[in-house]
Formats: sequence, structure tokens, C-alpha cells
Amino acid sequence: MKLELFVGTTCPYCHLVQKEIEKQGRTDVEICNIDLSAENQKRLVEVGGKRQVPCLFIDGSPLYESQDIVKWLRKNPQQ
Repeated sequence: MKLELFVGTTCPYCHLVQKEIEKQGRTDVEICNIDLSAENQKRLVEVGGKRQVPCLFIDGSPLYESQDIVKWLRKNPQQ
């Protein structure tokens, strides 16, 4: 399963999700910062349809809203 988390540098909701990833000790989530990479920003909009962060791509399918992402991460621990 490919997991990519699209975040913004100053987004508090992104920080919440990233803290959950750190708490779980996950190494299976690639962090894609849209503020540091125009390519990441472009891909987020092209695939997800909007420039909203945080957004977790699960095998290319977007999941928005920090609480929904945290719930998904807790229900789907790293294998």
C-alpha cells in the first residue's frame, strides 16, 4: 500500500496528523510538502481536485480532514 501525506508547512491540522504518524513510529508514509515543492502542489490538485491539506493519498485515492486521516491511520497500522 502506498501512502503519501500532502501537507503545508504552517498548517496546524497537518501538524496534528504528522504527530500521529510520529507517535505510531510509522515509516510507511511519504510526506509531500506543497509549500516546498511546486510538483507536490500540482499533483495534489490534479489527483485530489483541490488544494486542501492535509490530504492522505492511499494508493492514489485522496482522504481529507485531519481527524479522518488520524482515524484511518489508527485502524490501519503499519504492517
